[in-house]
Amino acid sequence: MLLSACVLGAAVSLTTESLAATELQWWHAMTGANNEVVETLAKQFNESQSDYKIVPVFKGTYPETLNAGIAAFRAKQTPAIIQVFDAGTGVMMGAEGAMMPVADVLEAGGYKFDKSQYLPGVVSYYSKPDGTMLSFPYNSSSPILYYNKDIFQKAGLDVDNPPKTWQEVFDAARKIKDSGAASCGYTSTWLTWIHLENFAAWNDVPYSTKENGLAGSDVELEINAPIYVDHFQAIADLAKDGVFRYGGRTSEAKQLFLSGECGILTESSGGLGDVVKSGINYGIGQLPYDANAKGAPQNTIPGGASLWVFAGKSDEQVKGIAEFFHFLSGTDVQVFLHENSGYLPVTTAAYDAVKKTDFYDKNPGRETPITQMMGKEPTENSKGVRLPNLPQVRDIENEQFEAMLAGKMTAKEALDKAVELGNAAIKDAQ
Repeated sequence: MLLSACVLGAAVSLTTESLAATELQWWHAMTGANNEVVETLAKQFNESQSDYKIVPVFKGTYPETLNAGIAAFRAKQTPAIIQVFDAGTGVMMGAEGAMMPVADVLEAGGYKFDKSQYLPGVVSYYSKPDGTMLSFPYNSSSPILYYNKDIFQKAGLDVDNPPKTWQEVFDAARKIKDSGAASCGYTSTWLTWIHLENFAAWNDVPYSTKENGLAGSDVELEINAPIYVDHFQAIADLAKDGVFRYGGRTSEAKQLFLSGECGILTESSGGLGDVVKSGINYGIGQLPYDANAKGAPQNTIPGGASLWVFAGKSDEQVKGIAEFFHFLSGTDVQVFLHENSGYLPVTTAAYDAVKKTDFYDKNPGRETPITQMMGKEPTENSKGVRLPNLPQVRDIENEQFEAMLAGKMTAKEALDKAVELGNAAIKDAQ
């Protein structure tokens, strides 16, 4: 009897295991409202079928998540999917053999990849020159301006007319500080992404040689040109007077805006979920441009992140990943992601679906990130930035900015040093 019970138990266990869903870990860097979206989408996918189970795992900031993925690859313990921020795209593209192109993943799962279904500015950033999409553009964003309408009103600024140029932003920030409407006029997340990479694209000036790295990897930075020096010296002067407040290298400064300490914030459109959740009386404006830049504004370049698939997964795992990406491409899912997070819908069908509703009329500014990116045909200066060692280059740039904001260097000294050290880091990666 005992033997029969054991055999029966083993048979039940074997049957249960054979019916168990294939588990697929999804490493990500989303926090706050955006983490809630991740959890919701994973739950919806898991409930839509029983063969696969997406398991979201938070791995820290964008740079921390990328580093965790590199460590996992070396240890041969990789997840199925990893979210990698825009700056890590060049790193991932250089890791040939370590990743499976998303176009191949979809086709292995029985889905034909058609790049025409995706927003051109987004899909091209994550594709090979021949058009093969390497990663899935899960949360593409564009930097925009947020402003606190209550603080604007107290400072005597036009609540319905946010500043359009950097010169107007800096003037408004001083009025906010001088009027006592807030203790800080202006703050910004991601100085490297917003004030260098997108500053270059939006003002149609080069970030580096070789079309910012898209036309070749042997590049040299050009971020110490006069237009950058003038821009950062203005920020340094504001910081000295307490008008600009530095929050940190990534998205930390958003809290200075949400708390009401600062009246103006430049931040990713992907930060919108937390702004809405905070309940503050906010407005949205386009990313400011330099009033002296010819042809500005041009177009912004994608930020946010994309989903990469590690190579070496089983056929069943690859099929499950393909099913999940197919699910994420669904119009209803993309509409939900766009409307609840501020990230761009990555498919034209989803964008068209939202435009057919009154969503943009009821939510002024929510279309701004899309029109910024798609308003003009990209130039050699505005296709994107793809350096072989961009995460390290950003670290170098941030170090110089922090020294500048601490009053230890002028803007020119900081940018000259960033170019010198950044070029060395680029050469080391070749």
